[in-house]
Amino acid sequence: MAAMLASVAAATGDQVTVFFSMNALSYFVKGREIEVPSEGEFGRLLQTDGVPGFRQLFHQAAELGDASLLPCSMAVDLLKIAPEDLDPQFGPPTGLTVFLNESEDGQLLTF
Repeated sequence: MAAMLASVAAATGDQVTVFFSMNALSYFVKGREIEVPSEGEFGRLLQTDGVPGFRQLFHQAAELGDASLLPCSMAVDLLKIAPEDLDPQFGPPTGLTVFLNESEDGQLLTF
């Protein structure tokens, strides 16, 4: 759902920043193909042909709508991921405090 919201909002001109932390970040390491677990019946339906996956939706948000994709600096450190090992659409590692301060006047959704 986060990927769908981000891609649609960015495509329609809204300013979008997505903060990736904990378990989500591992899915965006270059060359790492981790099987994404489907959640419930609807999750299985979304894995059918023609429905873009969440990685593709986030990439589209960054490329077409200029969304900012920010990796959590703590997660990058704990997972021992070099910033250059993340997908090229990602911005610099960012702390949660910085992200929250910069989001102060915006609408914040969590997933």
